[in-house]
Amino acid sequence: MDKLKELLQDNLNIELRSAVLSNPRQKEAAEKIKVRPLLQKEKLLFQIETFRNHQAFHRNVEPEEACRLLQKAMENMRQMQIETRRHLYTVLVSKKGKVTIKKKALACERKEIDLSHNRKKHYILEEGVPVPFLLDLGVMTEEGKVVKSRFDKFRQINRFLEFIEDILPELDWSREVTIIDFGCGKSYLTFAMYYYLHECKGYNIRIIGLDLKKEVIRHCSELGRKYGYEKLTFLEGDIAGYTGADHADMVVTLHACDTATDYALAKAVGWGAKVILSVPCCQHELNGQIENDILKPILKYGLLKERMAALVTDGLRAEYLECAGYDTQILEFIDMEHTPKNILIRGVKNGKKGENQKAVKKCEEFLHVSPTLGRLLE
Repeated sequence: MDKLKELLQDNLNIELRSAVLSNPRQKEAAEKIKVRPLLQKEKLLFQIETFRNHQAFHRNVEPEEACRLLQKAMENMRQMQIETRRHLYTVLVSKKGKVTIKKKALACERKEIDLSHNRKKHYILEEGVPVPFLLDLGVMTEEGKVVKSRFDKFRQINRFLEFIEDILPELDWSREVTIIDFGCGKSYLTFAMYYYLHECKGYNIRIIGLDLKKEVIRHCSELGRKYGYEKLTFLEGDIAGYTGADHADMVVTLHACDTATDYALAKAVGWGAKVILSVPCCQHELNGQIENDILKPILKYGLLKERMAALVTDGLRAEYLECAGYDTQILEFIDMEHTPKNILIRGVKNGKKGENQKAVKKCEEFLHVSPTLGRLLE
């Protein structure tokens, strides 16, 4: 851990923008730790924000203490990302404690950040900094001010980019990384991915957005050409029948309706995608199948049956991914007050087939359901 100690000592200073520790080894450990600098009475401190059981705990400490605490925390974490005004560091820690550090110069130097204790929430795409695609999509004004009626969309975009940040160490950035966005729609998040990864961080990526709506694809293609996004392509087509690629490093599916999500997940598994990010929508299939004599007093209420079927659908999807060799988590995408479709399924390929097939089959038999994804992966 000497290399890690040296890295922290060199970067826990006024140049630090943020550090994020993630991917815990033990379930009882902190889910994530975020670090940011702040000034109190002209003294430099670091705020350590620890997330555990959907709660956040804050602690302000001096640089030496911050260094010690982060070294200790990394004993239970697999990865850390440190961003300064000029560089991005990715730290990976193996099971045996071997530390690998990757350093990358940022494409553009970041502006100074607010170090006050009670500063406004920091967003990856900052308010006050005009972003071309957000202007054309009606989220920002020309001055970079977020349109009040579109702030929920601005917040959603930034929340999604936080998930992207978390998985960056999982991808091989020594070559071109291919990302496919199934059901891209108006492509707020597709443009956000390209802008953040290629324009801001300088990564070598290719992104393909696929959707059924011809007019939407035409409009997004025009915007992509307008911004000079040469490796961003939009195609009209159906997820189930898509044959335009033979591999993908990351597959994104956001609000693909009902079984369209299943076809996207099956494609991702077939390609051996390293990362899967899926926000399901309109889980109708199991609502028409689910039945159980023991649960009949609950299932007779249509609204409860609908919600239960949606939860069962996504729970089984996560289990199927585990069986296919993915470390899978179900996470909250954005607060429930903004949308009821707030579950994100995140899968990171580990190459180890799960051994829970029998338990999944018992669950399906108990509820009398046969989900599309299960059949596709068979």
